[in-house]
Amino acid sequence: MPIKISTMFDSGSIDVVRADNPKQIDLNLRKDSHADIHQWFHFRLQGARGQAVTMRFLNAGQATYPKGFEGYQAVASYDTENWFRVPTSFDGQVMTIEHTPELDSVYYAYFEPYTWERHLRLLGEVAENPIARVHDIGSTVDGRDMNLVVIGNPQAEKKIWVIARQHPGESMAEWFVEGMMDALLDSANPVARKLLQRAVFYIVPNMNPDGSVRGNLRTNAAGANLNREWMNPSLERSPEVLCVKNKIEEIGIDMFFDIHGDEALPYNFVAGCEMLEDFTAERALEQSTFIDRYIACSPDFQKEYGYAASKYNDELLTLASKYVGHHYKCLSLTLEMPFKDNANLPDAHTGWNGARSAGLGAAMLQPILQALG
Repeated sequence: MPIKISTMFDSGSIDVVRADNPKQIDLNLRKDSHADIHQWFHFRLQGARGQAVTMRFLNAGQATYPKGFEGYQAVASYDTENWFRVPTSFDGQVMTIEHTPELDSVYYAYFEPYTWERHLRLLGEVAENPIARVHDIGSTVDGRDMNLVVIGNPQAEKKIWVIARQHPGESMAEWFVEGMMDALLDSANPVARKLLQRAVFYIVPNMNPDGSVRGNLRTNAAGANLNREWMNPSLERSPEVLCVKNKIEEIGIDMFFDIHGDEALPYNFVAGCEMLEDFTAERALEQSTFIDRYIACSPDFQKEYGYAASKYNDELLTLASKYVGHHYKCLSLTLEMPFKDNANLPDAHTGWNGARSAGLGAAMLQPILQALG
């Protein structure tokens, strides 16, 4: 069987320079559609069973986040369900994967994908639960559905919003949300049962369906970075943000969590609102207490490593968590997970992955419950 590399599937993305010799396959990271951003990759290799394969990503040094490839190991799967890390190196210019496939077909990706098919199946499963509803709130640039999951009684005292995957290549964010929703809908989970006595959850599992399917890292079908659109979203450029922002204004909000992934930092952490001019001492205490409670609930979470408060000052209120924190004066956090591994609790076989992301999502329920007082 000759060597073949293909990408014609959900989130597939790579440019093939040459693939006539398994020992010298040359590739380039493909740009996001309508944006000069390249980092995400996801492709299928066929015809190399039992052969030592060397794949070079020639333009990795010019990627949007080249530091993301330092200390990084790519993921691979034979069945698109079970993903594992494969030997990967980066010399500052070229990233190289060296792997000997055991089967005729193998997939490689930047991180364990979360497919559109799985997204739709998740929504279907959630909708079967009597305490949940799945609402259509709009359409994407490409015409895909924007769905809002409501878990709990809409008349509940507190309204908690969770959005994920504004940056579509950060697929760990939707794994996180799946884990959180599974825990919320578990009738044997005492934390969830107690929480839903006082709070209702409004969850957008995928803020960027078009970018997810197209294999983009950070942008939607119009080339917009949705996490820079919150001040002035438009129907033409960022309808995904517009419909969610309008729903928040209509329904109200008491806590907000925006779930992401970070290319370079091998840790789980949050970025808060302490840089806002109107951030009070009371809100600072609420934020720091939540972080400490989350650490107590999950050893996968930490606060030693993260972003400096000044990171986003130039574009502050265009970001979801900063916009919400400023306008609604509530606890509002951006949560980041690694593409690499959690350096505090590494796993050489899987690195940080979908299952661990889901576990971190489930663990967030405890500090949310405690924050309600």
